Amino acid sequence: MKEILIVEDNPMNMELILDLLEFYGHNVTEAEDGMKALERLAEKKFDIILLDMQLPKMDGLEVLERIKKNPETAEIPVIAVTAHAMKGSEEHFIEMGCVDYISKPIDIHRFRSLIDKYLGE
Repeated sequence: MKEILIVEDNPMNMELILDLLEFYGHNVTEAEDGMKALERLAEKKFDIILLDMQLPKMDGLEVLERIKKNPETAEIPVIAVTAHAMKGSEEHFIEMGCVDYISKPIDIHRFRSLIDKYLGE
């Protein structure tokens, strides 16, 4: 069973992503902001991180930067989750260190194939 960290401040989006991932058979840990995400990362090892880019207190890019600078977490694939997938923004997230991105509203079929791809399933 794979361990997945979801960093999402919107309760409805969190519930949707959580339900989907649990349905696919994964263990899911939630963090509603960047600070909580970094705390969770210090507590246990994750196979993948789904990171909302529009977060309160600390935005997704700052969280991503901290994940990538830490040797303990640098190798974990991070998928950007964003409602603001404007032309060019997905390339920017990938340049910053994300392996891919998911735009909201979530396309369930693309979501599943992305998760499976990065978990090697």
